[in-house]
Amino acid sequence: MAINLEKGQRISLEKSNGSKLQNICVGINWGAIEKKGLFGFGSSKEAVDLDASCAIYDDQKQLIEVVYFGNLKSKNGAVKHSGDDLTGDMGGDDGLDNEVISVDLGGLGANVTYVAFVLNSFRGQDFGSIPFASIRVYEGTPKRVTEEFAKYNISGGGFAGHVSMVLGVFYKRNGEWKFNAIGEPTKDRKLQETVQTVTQKYL
Repeated sequence: MAINLEKGQRISLEKSNGSKLQNICVGINWGAIEKKGLFGFGSSKEAVDLDASCAIYDDQKQLIEVVYFGNLKSKNGAVKHSGDDLTGDMGGDDGLDNEVISVDLGGLGANVTYVAFVLNSFRGQDFGSIPFASIRVYEGTPKRVTEEFAKYNISGGGFAGHVSMVLGVFYKRNGEWKFNAIGEPTKDRKLQETVQTVTQKYL
């Protein structure tokens, strides 16, 4: 049963049968903006390009690398990005993730301690103007969801007026992975700035 995430909630990455999670995916699903025509006649769709990215850090909180639309795989192959979606769902919510980042927790390497996920609106479109946008964290692969264990909705609400946010951070404590659901919008405009915010505030 998925938890509807609240800001700052920390969850343990254990499956319902008590075993440890190995393959984690963070999926983002969002829709194009509907534009009303002049005097309310007709409407058109405006493509929305949201970008999910993942910043990987060592135990000293030093940035190792960033996996994003321009670098689709980490050097060790443990983190993979499904590719850049430039439009969002143009025909309404199809229920599928537009971008997925998958993480093999066991393949990350002993020095990796933090894996942070951020979201940026590439064209600067306000999160509050997007008709639907949700993030889910689940066990499985981009094509197969085994168990969804966390989800949150980012359209409207406290995200209006922002174009970037920190989704959450996986972190290792005593050899075990846990997840801190941050869900905070930031004042940043670009991915590089958002990663700096994570480094300074959220590890």
